[in-house]
Amino acid sequence: MKSWIMFWFALASLSPIPVLAAACLWGGGWTLLALLQVTVLVRALDRIGGIALPVRDDPAARRFAQGLNVTLGILHFPLLALGVWSFAGAADHAFWQTGATVLALGLFLGQVSNSNAHELIHAPGRWTRRLGAAVFTSLLFGHHASAHLRVHHVHVASDADPNSARAGEGFYRFLPRAWIGSFAAGWRAETVARARRVPPPSVPSHPYVAYCGGAALTVSAAFVLAGWAGVLSLMGLACLAQVQLLLADYIQHYGLRRHRRADGSLEPAGPEHAWNAPHWYSAAMMLNAPRHSDHHLHPGRRFPALDLDRQSMPVWPWSMPAMARLALVPVLWRKVMNPRVAHWNARQGVGPDPME
Repeated sequence: MKSWIMFWFALASLSPIPVLAAACLWGGGWTLLALLQVTVLVRALDRIGGIALPVRDDPAARRFAQGLNVTLGILHFPLLALGVWSFAGAADHAFWQTGATVLALGLFLGQVSNSNAHELIHAPGRWTRRLGAAVFTSLLFGHHASAHLRVHHVHVASDADPNSARAGEGFYRFLPRAWIGSFAAGWRAETVARARRVPPPSVPSHPYVAYCGGAALTVSAAFVLAGWAGVLSLMGLACLAQVQLLLADYIQHYGLRRHRRADGSLEPAGPEHAWNAPHWYSAAMMLNAPRHSDHHLHPGRRFPALDLDRQSMPVWPWSMPAMARLALVPVLWRKVMNPRVAHWNARQGVGPDPME
């Protein structure tokens, strides 16, 4: 039954929450433990050889996935509020403790909350998808719920997708282009889709009204909770989470491109159009986000069912968190990744293979 797979997903994604809450409330040793848990521990466990998350796709696994997604989605909101309250000075921690806890919580929001919200917006059920959009909105990034579904999955690995990085493009150039481009492209895609409906939907029902209104409500709640310091705390945490989400988009499709057919249409997205990682613990923590090719091949597939085929899917040399850190140094990123991009392009008949 491979029931232990569920244990690792739950342990890796849920266990940081009580430690982060303790760090926000009491600081001290909890601060160091929270930071180590989402950094050093993940790296250490990823390096244990011989462990791979098996694939499981059955009714019990799908129920488990739904339950874990909803649990993480609900717990996100009090944890975010606690972080805003704590970082605004209410907990009266030392400066280094506050800084370390901000970093630890920001990493959790970027790697776990974002990954979980992504799962939720793909999940069946209107309220489940709305919960995912609410998580993104609380991080002041609600438009991603529309841009990801209506733009990214349609145009992935092409210049029509703002969130598919081009070969040679550094992350710091990609970041504003992707943020602004996805906001605008998501708006256009939603507006076009709504224009086809009969009768036409009302203006207040446009998803962007909910995204922008929800962001304003979140900022207002932060102000009520902790004044302007609370607003600044929210902005800082949201910025950390957004940068990590865009880092994920950047590294997951860097340099990979779908061919255009003679009629101008794009070839279907294939296993070769996303980067992946086999490292088991970071995959469990991020709900199999590093198995990204299979997600694009089967967007409705729940995370325990995602698979990785090293022969047909591009694989990073290191884990997803490690690759995200590498992308922050563009010269090193290009040195590591550009030959691998050229290798996969050569496999599709474009240019020589530098890795042969």
